[in-house]
Amino acid sequence: MARHPVADTTALLGRSLLHIARSPDTIITTAVMPIAFMLLFVYVFGGAIEAGDGRYVDYLLPGILLITIASGVSYTAYRLFLDLQGGMFDRFRSMPIARSSVLWAHVLTSLVANLVSVVVVVLVAVLMGFRSGAGVLAWVAIAGILALFTLALTWLAVVPGLTAGSVEGASAFSYPLILLPFVSSAFVPTESMPGPVAAFAESQPVTSIVDATRGLFAGGPVGADTWTALAWCLGLLLVAYGAAMLVYRRRTG
Repeated sequence: MARHPVADTTALLGRSLLHIARSPDTIITTAVMPIAFMLLFVYVFGGAIEAGDGRYVDYLLPGILLITIASGVSYTAYRLFLDLQGGMFDRFRSMPIARSSVLWAHVLTSLVANLVSVVVVVLVAVLMGFRSGAGVLAWVAIAGILALFTLALTWLAVVPGLTAGSVEGASAFSYPLILLPFVSSAFVPTESMPGPVAAFAESQPVTSIVDATRGLFAGGPVGADTWTALAWCLGLLLVAYGAAMLVYRRRTG
C-alpha cells in the first residue's frame, strides 16, 4: 500500500498536539524555570552585573530563550521513550505509514510547543521592561534562528529518547544543554571571564546565537554573528538529524 509521508506526519502530529493540549503543564513547566532565572538575574543579580548601558533584561532575554528551548526539548525524549516502551512504535510499524513520519511528528510537536513557550517568556520579559527596536524582518530572522535551534536540539533529543534505559535517562541529556548558556555571553560579556573560560565561551555555538539574537532585537545591522549563528544551527541540525535517523533505523530495524 502506498505511503504518504506528509499526510502520515500530519495525522501523527495531530495525535501528539492533542496530548499537549490535554496536558498544558508541559508548556507551563518548560516556561517556569527560564522565567524564574530571568526574575532572579534581573531583580537580584542585575544591579551587580556590568552588561552595557541598556536594560539588563534586554541583554539577558536571548540567553533565557535558549534555556527555554533546551529545557523544552527534554519532553521530546520523554515522549519518545514512553511510546517506545509502551509498544506504540511496534503498533505504528504494523500500519501502512511512512516510517519517518513517527519521528517527524514528535519533532514538529516539539517545535510548536517550544515556540509557544518562547512567546510566553517574551511576554513576561515585556512586562519586566523588555523593549525591542527590531523591525518585521528582524523578528522573522529571530524566529528563524530559534526555530532552527529548536529543530537541531529536538533531533538531538531523539537519540536518548530511543536509546535510554529509563525515563530519567531519556530526559537528563538536556541538563548540559541548559547549563551551556551560563558559559557564554548570555548573562555577562565574555570579556569579563578568565582567559580559558572566555576562549571556550567565544568558541561555542550558544554565544554566536545569543549575540545574533541580541543584535536583531536591538534593530541593528545584520553582522557576522547572524551568519555564524545560522551556520551553527544548520550544522548542528544536519549532524543531529543524521544521528537520530541512524539510531532509529537500528532501533526499529
